[in-house]
This record gives sequence, structure tokens and C-alpha cells, in this order.
Amino acid sequence: MFRRLLLSCFWFALAVAAIISILWLLGIKMPGKNISNTAELSPAEIILREELRADVQKLAGEIGERNMDHYSRLMAAADFIEKSFSSAGLRPRPDTYQLHNLPCHNIETEIPGASPQIIVIGSHYDSVLGAPGANDNGSGMAAVLALARRFAKKQPGLTLRFVAFVNEEPPYFQTSQMGSLVYASRCKARGDQISAMISLETIGYFSDVPDSQIYPSPLLGAFYPKVGNFIAFVGNIGSRQLVRRALSTFRRAERLPSEGAAVPAFIPGVAWSDHWSFWQQGYPAIMITDTAPFRYPHYHALTDTPDKLNYDRFALVVSGLENVIQDLVAKAR
Repeated sequence: MFRRLLLSCFWFALAVAAIISILWLLGIKMPGKNISNTAELSPAEIILREELRADVQKLAGEIGERNMDHYSRLMAAADFIEKSFSSAGLRPRPDTYQLHNLPCHNIETEIPGASPQIIVIGSHYDSVLGAPGANDNGSGMAAVLALARRFAKKQPGLTLRFVAFVNEEPPYFQTSQMGSLVYASRCKARGDQISAMISLETIGYFSDVPDSQIYPSPLLGAFYPKVGNFIAFVGNIGSRQLVRRALSTFRRAERLPSEGAAVPAFIPGVAWSDHWSFWQQGYPAIMITDTAPFRYPHYHALTDTPDKLNYDRFALVVSGLENVIQDLVAKAR
């Protein structure tokens, strides 16, 4: 009996070791050289930083809590986004659906490329009940606006689409009423050839304090840093190649520490944004994030205000993402 117990323990340990090895090889070991230090801002990044600060202040400071319970503020945010796209020389288009007998708007703008393949860069602009939503997700929305301005006059090889999604937060999260799911479903129905979707989700908070970073499972925590000074590229197993390509491009500039994970979607946090909606339609999609509740102490709180963000590092993230998008739209792979 003791021998059978030993054999059982042996095979269990072997199975665990095999799972860890597969996880490491397929989803955790990432290309490119990571860095441990944060770069100084260039003159262009200083300008970018102030753009981001102004847009977060507009969304979370001036407009504030914006959701179906504060519908007029939700519409004020939508109006601000449309005007921001227009000011960049782009043509915003509302993608509207009805919720509680009220119109809700996803807002898209497109820069046509030579190829019918589409790269979608998106974020949600609503905030959770009871929170002004500076980091979640004023940061992501400000980044989308800044990137749209920088690509507005360019001629990409692939079509580039920037989208602001409504109603990502509960009670609509991962339901048929979630704005990005409505949008992704319509994309699928009309045959849009989306080759990559990037969701920008809560990307403005960083910490150099020891043990400031936690993880949804001890297994993941064994592979990643315990200091929350990095930006994360997250996808499911099916989006592994997109995670690797995007992270590799980001790391080439050596501006900010970064980590990547292409792991099963059932792990808590992996599917917690608008990229999930595109997975449901079979599109490859990833999330860029500071890891939200696994680092940010003001997540979904009244204290999620514009002063909590680190705008220098936030600007380095967006600057690096400009390189990522440039690579993705240059050519298909």
C-alpha cells in the first residue's frame, strides 16, 4: 500500500512538472530582452504625457462617474470622444444599440489600409458604479485617443480601427449587453477580417514597492515579479502568437519593464476586459494592462481619481504601443 502511495505521489508530481513545463514553454517564456529600469522621457513623450493627463482629467475629473446610472455623463464622455477623433482629422462613427430603452454608443474611427485585414485598438469609456474611473478606464481611453492622433495622417498597410466601447463594467460585463460584445458580434456578422485586437485596460499605475504585485494564483506568482513596475501583455492560448509579437516589438525600444502571458482564459483576470468579446467571435485579441486589482489599490473605488496615476510611465507605455501598432499594420503575417 505504501508503495502504491509513493507511486501515486510520483506520478502526480510528474504531471504537475509537465503542466508547469508546458505552461512555461507555451505561455510564459516570452521573446525579447526585458529591462529592469524605466527610461527618461523624450521631448515627444513629455508632450504625450500631458495629452494623457488632460484626457484622463476630462473623463474622470470633469465628467466623473459615467455609466447607465449616470447616463448624461456617459453621453458626455461619448461626445468628448467623438470630438477628439474629429479634432484629429478622423471621422467617428457611432455603433449604437438600445439598453433600457436608451441608445448606447460604441464609437469607431477607421484609417483605411491597402489590405482588408483590420487591426482594432480599443478601450471602454464607462466607469463602474461609484467610481470616477481614472485608471479604470480613463487611462485606456486616453491612450486610444493619443494613439489615434498619432496615426491619423499615416497610411497603414492594414486597416487600422480605433474603437471606444460602452458598458464594459458590471452589471453588463460578459453579458449580451456588453458594448464590445455587441460590436464584435456585428463585426463577425458582416465578415470583418480582424487579424488582431488590442484592449487597453487600466494602464496607468505602477509601483516600486516590494510585494506591490500579486497574482491570481501561486503558480503564476512563481514566474513573475513581485514588484508592480511593469506593463503586462495578456492573452489566451489561441492569441499566443499575437502576445509574443506585440511584446517583442514593445521590448525593442527598452523604455519600461514588461511581462507577457498567454495562458488559459479561465485564470482570473485573463479575460477581464473587452478582448474577451473578440475571443467569443474567434478573433485573436490581447489585453495591455497594469494588472488592475492585482496591483492598483484604488480599483473600482471612489478614490480612483486622476492624481493616482503615474503619467511618466503611462506615457512610456503608450509610446511603446505606438511601435507595436506600427509593426502590426505594416504588413500581414
